[in-house]
Amino acid sequence: MPIAIKRIYQTAEKPDGSRVLIDRVWPRGLSKEKAHIDEWVKEVGPSKDLRQWFQHDPDKFQRFKEKYKKELQENEEQHEALQRLKTLARAHEKNITLVFAAKEETYNHAQVLKEILDQQ
Repeated sequence: MPIAIKRIYQTAEKPDGSRVLIDRVWPRGLSKEKAHIDEWVKEVGPSKDLRQWFQHDPDKFQRFKEKYKKELQENEEQHEALQRLKTLARAHEKNITLVFAAKEETYNHAQVLKEILDQQ
């Protein structure tokens, strides 16, 4: 099934299919009803230290991808969350949209997760 990514603040639409929040922290100013989330896999998000180091700096994105992928492999909680996400992606017969809160739409962890899921 196709994997899409979308900011959580954008309107939920039928083509989104199953919406999976991939942030560790609930997005500010958004009720659970308005978010239209089917799953919340918060453990798959990057660690606080990695997020603070990266700060969506395009110049750091390639290094961020490497560090984040390493985290996903070496941190047991994150690795299990990634496996859960992979299972969700394989099990759904409809589209899956990874939703995130970051303002930066190009240089973020959702892009990395989409790349990983697209490769399976």
